[in-house]
Amino acid sequence: MADLSRQIKRLETVPLRHAFPDEARHLTPWLAKNLDALCERLDLQFSLVQQEKAVGDFRLDLFCQDADGQKIIIENQVEPTDHDHLGKLLTYLVNLDAKIAIWITSDPRPEHQKVVEWLNEASPNDTSFYLVKVEAIKTGDDIISPLFTVLAKPDEQSKKIGQEKKDNSQQFSDLWIKFWILLLSNKSIKQTEFADNNPKARNHLSSPSGVPNSWFSFSVNNNDSYVYLTFKFEDDVKTERVFDALTKQKKEIESTFGEPLIWSPQRGSLWPWIGKKFAKQGLQTPEAWPKLQDEMIDAMIRLNKVLRHRLHEAVSSSRVEV
Repeated sequence: MADLSRQIKRLETVPLRHAFPDEARHLTPWLAKNLDALCERLDLQFSLVQQEKAVGDFRLDLFCQDADGQKIIIENQVEPTDHDHLGKLLTYLVNLDAKIAIWITSDPRPEHQKVVEWLNEASPNDTSFYLVKVEAIKTGDDIISPLFTVLAKPDEQSKKIGQEKKDNSQQFSDLWIKFWILLLSNKSIKQTEFADNNPKARNHLSSPSGVPNSWFSFSVNNNDSYVYLTFKFEDDVKTERVFDALTKQKKEIESTFGEPLIWSPQRGSLWPWIGKKFAKQGLQTPEAWPKLQDEMIDAMIRLNKVLRHRLHEAVSSSRVEV
């Protein structure tokens, strides 16, 4: 029987940086000469048009094209993936009007793989993104060959998921428009500052309180709704001072309003708010919208009545410049 051990060569993985000390002078030319191996792994057919193609002040590693004239960009790096190369990949794709973007790296970070997967879901059907891990493999001799492993690529499932997300987003937009049209047609809305508002495809509808950088708002989500006052001034200390001044009147405010309110200080970068929540009532119960909106408008009228002048007084007494 033949000695098979003599016919089988041991493969050795060489650190990419050791094999290619410089990305532009060594790795890019090597990849350019081994595009056939990459095409085979990606199940695509394309050829090199230009190496180090100028795009403004940047340079794309490999600019390619398939038999139909479709433009393909390839960005490669020796080090782990980073935000800089991700940004360049998108810059080249847009500026060269390419439809396929291939990101090749020795060490793909999981966070960037998720971004590529998301891009395949969110992008149009004719745009594709690939994330490919490259390793340098050496046999018993000194010849180094590429080993490509595709970690992220477009497929029917990802495009389907992306389309479903877009459809859901459109569905919510349509529901918000319908909800606000119905609310603004309610005869009681004329008693509020919202009478002249226009419906928009978003989850909130706001009206100025009379104090700069503060608003009374309606908000509706999938399963809950709110009416509230929110404000945020240029200085966070001033914002907290006004909120604290109103909080000191909490007992009197809630007594006048007629029921407890939610007091959310939202310290830091978030906007504090004071308001009422309508739990388990939202976009997904359209049959209950008329009753819900009656209650929301009634709550808004009461909230406006009890908080508008107190907000002005709190700003004035706290000597807050807004």
